[in-house]
Amino acid sequence: MESNRELFMTKNDNKKTLVIGGSTNPDRYSNKAIRLLLRYGYPVVSTGGREAEVEGVKIETGNPHFEDVDTVTLYVGPARQPQLYDYVLSLNPRRIIFNPGTENIDFMEMARQNNIETVENCTLVMLNAGIF
Repeated sequence: MESNRELFMTKNDNKKTLVIGGSTNPDRYSNKAIRLLLRYGYPVVSTGGREAEVEGVKIETGNPHFEDVDTVTLYVGPARQPQLYDYVLSLNPRRIIFNPGTENIDFMEMARQNNIETVENCTLVMLNAGIF
């Protein structure tokens, strides 16, 4: 019998996702996103306020360079995003997902000027609806 993980697991190696605002608190949406991304087979990297680990994913501090990031999903509010602008843009992701509460017109415009798609949606909903 297949486990739940196997039932949901698909191969998505070409869509590495960076979760910004990663947390070890299972009640935080960033934590749920890391777990669900893994469940659906996406390679995940994360940054946050403290070094930690969630399901084998190291949450790094600062602005580490990650290769081949397809998607950045934000769990940091607009007031804390200006320090991330140059960092995220330097990763040249295909898209940035602005989860509820992270919407930022200025950042969205900068991304578009750099040919990066912006999406205002919930990563968890997108994954469960099959539209990630």
